[in-house]
Amino acid sequence: MSTTQSDRLRGLLEPLVSAKELDLEEIEVSRAGRRRVLRVIVDSEDGVELDTCAELSRAISETLDATDAMGEGEYVLEVSSPGADRPLTEHRHYVRATGRLAKLNLADGGELVARILGVDDEGLDLEVPGVKGRKPTARRVAFDEIAKARVEIEFNRKDKKEEEA
Repeated sequence: MSTTQSDRLRGLLEPLVSAKELDLEEIEVSRAGRRRVLRVIVDSEDGVELDTCAELSRAISETLDATDAMGEGEYVLEVSSPGADRPLTEHRHYVRATGRLAKLNLADGGELVARILGVDDEGLDLEVPGVKGRKPTARRVAFDEIAKARVEIEFNRKDKKEEEA
């Protein structure tokens, strides 16, 4: 997608997304056969409900139909939240992952799986699980030490909403 089309789409869609109190994470235009696919990825502190995605999809569709931002020809619009396996790249991603287990690939080549306990402007406070009956240990990692990071899926993890109930 050209920078100008990307910038134009972002300019059109950002106010619609913000109106739903969501963050616009990504806009991607790709080919699927003869059609183009416009993927709009949104997120928020509390996640994104399916109904919110549907409402936003209708609003985006109406806006795009009223402009020539997608040019001529057919396209498919997909509005969704980022998957559980999405990389942590922004400060807000780490904040949203507080309490979650994350896999960090470190800049020095090392790898670390730990629970994110806290996030500030410089880095992360982590709890590294103990191995073979040992107690967990605390560790601090600066953002510039992290090459890549993503949340690990935990099937037995309690949801925040369950814990509050």
